[in-house]
Amino acid sequence: METYRLVLPEHLNHFGYLFGGNLLQWVDEISWIAASLDYPGSNFVTVAMDRVEFHKSVRDGSILRFDVRRTRVGNTSVQYAVEVFCDDIHTGREDTVFNTGVTMVCLDQEGNKTSVPRDEEARNG
Repeated sequence: METYRLVLPEHLNHFGYLFGGNLLQWVDEISWIAASLDYPGSNFVTVAMDRVEFHKSVRDGSILRFDVRRTRVGNTSVQYAVEVFCDDIHTGREDTVFNTGVTMVCLDQEGNKTSVPRDEEARNG
């Protein structure tokens, strides 16, 4: 799955760069969307995010591209690799600014872990 975000002034820290917490929120949200689209009708919550290391600062007006790929399906969890790129609209150059793995766990209506539907049951499997 691929999606984009525009960095606006309200997303910046006091130094004028993208606040890391906003980027982490977007990564979490986009990962949840990917899992929800891959497994319609299932309920997911984030249980882990791998390494959190920002590779490049991001300024106001930047366009971020999020590339989310499912990398592993377990019994009750699914993992996605998330790469975030910053596109320079003036030069066309694209730089990697962040990447991580996000693990989502599938829950039943009572909030207990439940099995992830098998690939043949998943929409994008």
